[in-house]
Amino acid sequence: MTDADGVEWRIADGLVPYPEALAGMEARVAAIRAGAAPELVWLLEHPPLYTAGTSARPEDLLEPARFPVFPAGRGGQYTYHGPGQRVAYVMLDLQRRRPDVRAFVHDLEEWLIRALARFAIKGERRCGRVGIWVDQRPYGGTPGREDKIAALGVRVRRWVTFHGVALNVEPDLSHFGGIVPCGIREHGVTSLHALGHLVTMEEVDSALMGAWTEVFGRSA
Repeated sequence: MTDADGVEWRIADGLVPYPEALAGMEARVAAIRAGAAPELVWLLEHPPLYTAGTSARPEDLLEPARFPVFPAGRGGQYTYHGPGQRVAYVMLDLQRRRPDVRAFVHDLEEWLIRALARFAIKGERRCGRVGIWVDQRPYGGTPGREDKIAALGVRVRRWVTFHGVALNVEPDLSHFGGIVPCGIREHGVTSLHALGHLVTMEEVDSALMGAWTEVFGRSA
């Protein structure tokens, strides 16, 4: 499916092995750079695994034998991917849009915040903490506790982006226990289902697509 701005949307069936996803992104980034393929947002789920970003610290991998660990080549530290988590790999040509990596990351955050708002969830940025965060108080949680609901990690090659975001819909949150997610020990992780929003992956995809137009549409 291609949207009004010429961005292709692809939704994968089943669980995509991480090496397959990396190879697919590498090929598509090269094709976008060469002008041989349109920009792409690739929505998928992975089997349970950990990825290590370029800033990953060995001591943050608490259970190295629990799941496969893959070097990701993106920015950031350790993160978890698995069933019930919507991963969105975003391959855009910033040279054609706006050659500003900080602005791109800000827009990815805004995209997630607006998608979550469609489910009456207030996702927020936090200075010094990458990702999108939720205050647990409105959901009956401990006052003052904040949990991460979405992670970000990107790479840019010759102004073409890849990697992207991971939104927790209904993953097994215990799987995050094998790492220190993104190197942050003081806070936990949550999901839409853990917050009481029993949405489907299809509903999440629809929210992401709608919020995308608001943030990344050429007229946005």
